[in-house]
Amino acid sequence: MKKHLKLIAPIAFIGMFTLPVNNVFAGNPDRAGQAGATELLINPWARSSGWAGSNIASVKGLESMFLNVAGTAFTKKTELMFTRTNYLKGTDININSFGLTQRVGETGAIGLSIMSMDFGDIPITTVENPDGNNGTFSPQFVNIGLSYAKGFSDNIYGGLALRVISEKTANVAARGVAFDAGIQYVAGKYNQMHFGISLKNVGPRMHFAGDALSFKTAIPASTQSVTYTVENRTAQFELPSLLNIGGGYDFYFKKDSTSMKTHRITASGAFVSNTFDKDQLKIGVEYGWKNMLMVRVGYAYEKDITSKEKRTNVFTGPSAGFTVEIPFGKNKSTFGLDYSYRATNPFSGTHSIGARINL
Repeated sequence: MKKHLKLIAPIAFIGMFTLPVNNVFAGNPDRAGQAGATELLINPWARSSGWAGSNIASVKGLESMFLNVAGTAFTKKTELMFTRTNYLKGTDININSFGLTQRVGETGAIGLSIMSMDFGDIPITTVENPDGNNGTFSPQFVNIGLSYAKGFSDNIYGGLALRVISEKTANVAARGVAFDAGIQYVAGKYNQMHFGISLKNVGPRMHFAGDALSFKTAIPASTQSVTYTVENRTAQFELPSLLNIGGGYDFYFKKDSTSMKTHRITASGAFVSNTFDKDQLKIGVEYGWKNMLMVRVGYAYEKDITSKEKRTNVFTGPSAGFTVEIPFGKNKSTFGLDYSYRATNPFSGTHSIGARINL
């Protein structure tokens, strides 16, 4: 009876999330390009992006703040991480990400993440001077996330996150907030079965405002030669909300409880329902040796992604990566290096390299 209750509880909780948004998250490619703040869809972390973000059911620690915030509840004590991403190599766009998670209480964890996009120096061009000899400007895209997650039992974990969004260029800016929520369910003798669901980027509309949207002009109908300041109003835009549903399973090659984690293979899959784009199906496989060396591959599929003529995504699907985790100290702390590659066409792929410390 207890086993049945353990299964019924997460299914009922998942139903509470999915039923209210059943009609909203249908995946509508006809609305592609109508949402703003699309940097919220970029995975800035090296480890989870290596297997295409298919591990929303088993992701743990700081990286969970992007895929499924419930996974931050698995933070043992303190985790610090920094990642540098060369986004679409050849475009001179770089992403810097930093964050930390901290255990609070017996089953809770709080998290902070900061993602900043660097577009380099872009020449200023005008109608009168299209060659760009007027100097340069550099847009600033930043989002800051705050999260709290908690383990409600040995099997069920949940979390919430608030994300502050800022998009700014010379004298023009847009600011907003977004909310994420997620749960993870684990089962099995060694917690080898994983199931997860997350709702991301839900929040009010944003719009741009600033002095650069105003200009001075004379009113033609005026009887006096008077110059007025006219302000252009910008349209509001929605956030790129989405729903993730995924599962995974850990395969261990040894049954002995003292060495069973020497060799592990984890298979994972996820379905992503986008509000403003095509839905995606993601799969991934990771091999781990003693939690010290991990190698992973992934693939993100969407409609027409294999067609050069019909593909609408710069990412072509495949991804890969690896992790080296080195233990140190008496408290079983670790230092890790992560790398991932995401294939693109055009450009020369997206490369991410990161470092993490688990205390």
